[in-house]
Amino acid sequence: MNNDQSTHNLYLSLGSNMGDRFTNLQNAVDSLFKDVGAIFKISPVYETPAIGFDGAPFLNCAVLVNTELSPTKALKAILQIEKKLGRVRNRSGEYNSRPIDIDIIFIDEMIINSETLIVPHPRMEDRKFVLEPLTHLDLQFTHPISHKSIAALLKEIRDDSEIVKQAKWLNNPMRDYNISQFNYMAIEGNIGAGKTSLATKIAHDFNAKLILERFKDNPFLPKFYEDAVRYAFPLEMSFLADRYQQLVDDITQFDLFKESVVSDYDVNKSLIFASITLPEEEYALYRKLFQVMHKDLPKPDIYVYLYQNTERLLQNIKKRGRKYEKSIAPDYLQKLNAGYLEFIKSQDSGNIKIIDISEMDFVKNRADYLEILKRIVN
Repeated sequence: MNNDQSTHNLYLSLGSNMGDRFTNLQNAVDSLFKDVGAIFKISPVYETPAIGFDGAPFLNCAVLVNTELSPTKALKAILQIEKKLGRVRNRSGEYNSRPIDIDIIFIDEMIINSETLIVPHPRMEDRKFVLEPLTHLDLQFTHPISHKSIAALLKEIRDDSEIVKQAKWLNNPMRDYNISQFNYMAIEGNIGAGKTSLATKIAHDFNAKLILERFKDNPFLPKFYEDAVRYAFPLEMSFLADRYQQLVDDITQFDLFKESVVSDYDVNKSLIFASITLPEEEYALYRKLFQVMHKDLPKPDIYVYLYQNTERLLQNIKKRGRKYEKSIAPDYLQKLNAGYLEFIKSQDSGNIKIIDISEMDFVKNRADYLEILKRIVN
């Protein structure tokens, strides 16, 4: 399983032998999604005997969670989930029955040995009820200490306890956020609204092809902020050509291994920006060229506009520290927002979502991120 430098793959083993065992597992999976991260895979559920003590049989499964939390924070969140679901830890260290048990087996290929966290889990190689479900997450994942795959470890295990695969599967809560229903999603917003951050998170979590605007490669952008009158037209023309080429290449050549396409812009932003930056005669010419090119481009199934008030936009622009953006004035941002809203009014509202995120921080607050997803799909 691939993950980027800002996230971690957690391989977790879940078990329950008290109360409604299946519901306990489902509640744990739901809580992991809500508080820890995206659920990439869930194994089948197995019934296994209690090992190390006399108790009712367990239901066990394995879950692959991708998280932005550090290992320490991930452990803390998992312990809080266990406590919320009724787990009372035995301070004597002896095994006992429990409504839920969530063990961290692996965190990427990390080796951690601290007072509070040991990964890989020191007893996982001896436990059939851990290894068997793990094969459904990544059969060839390699133990970072023994350098043996999960398949090899299972083949060598001495645990001969009987485990029985159950017919009923746990639900992945990510299915409730059916992003893949949209073949092509465009996320728009003013400068500094967070559209790139949101598009990147959604594409990562839902296996979508990500299309990001290539503004860093545009040589006219820094010059525009220094001398808008002189460089507005070449800037807008270069952006239009690049956006057109990028969308034609990336959407028409659809990636069969991705569920859908998510971009951090819609080509109509070219017209919105040009209407503000260009004088009347240049804008008239630009509009003709835009209309010729626009008819060949695919239209998004859903258009998401992230609204942030001007004060928050300026804070975000300052925080990301691009030198050429220091001169952006509040009235320019207000004109852009008015231009976007005017464009939105002229469109069929059936596929447009306007989400006010002025009081949200979906980058640092997972609850805000999930709320935005809910508003997109509902």
